[in-house]
Amino acid sequence: MQRRSATIERKTKETQIELSLTVDGTGRIDVDTGIGFVDHMLTLFAGHGLFDLTVKATGDLHIDEHHTAEDVFICLGKALDQALGDRRSIVRTAHSYVPMDEALGLVAVDLGGRPYSVFDAEFVTPRLGQLGTDMLFHLFESLAIHGRMNLHAKILYGRNDHHKSEALFKALARALDAATQIDPRRAGVPSTKGTLIA
Repeated sequence: MQRRSATIERKTKETQIELSLTVDGTGRIDVDTGIGFVDHMLTLFAGHGLFDLTVKATGDLHIDEHHTAEDVFICLGKALDQALGDRRSIVRTAHSYVPMDEALGLVAVDLGGRPYSVFDAEFVTPRLGQLGTDMLFHLFESLAIHGRMNLHAKILYGRNDHHKSEALFKALARALDAATQIDPRRAGVPSTKGTLIA
């Protein structure tokens, strides 16, 4: 099987990012975004999805975390999209429930090429480390748009916002790991139309 990987570089007046993703990896991670909580969530994502992920990001953190965090997830979505190519023979849809102590998260994905995001979670704290909790919705949305996927994320219950976030990122990783697997029974793209929407 051809190695499914991609490297994305994004340079703007706000951020400079280089991100490399290997879909069929072992969970190797080397991440430095300057935002500790984002690094933590990306480490969970790579480890639980068995993706190899390298991220080097610098941005205007003297303003706030928004541009850097958003642009990292734009790059992550683009890298996933490029690594999957025409998405031939992939499983395409998958979901995962992940508990984290008292919290339970659910993520369902469809890699059929139609970008859409639903994020159903409530947080009681305004920040998790250097990341505003309102950014979590935006990060999932940016990933869905640039990864060209349907992405539904939901916290079913929980008290601790850190635990809720961990449950969602672990569930995201496991759902994407399952959806990106190659199904040896399928020769073409996983669509009854015979094509995936670009």
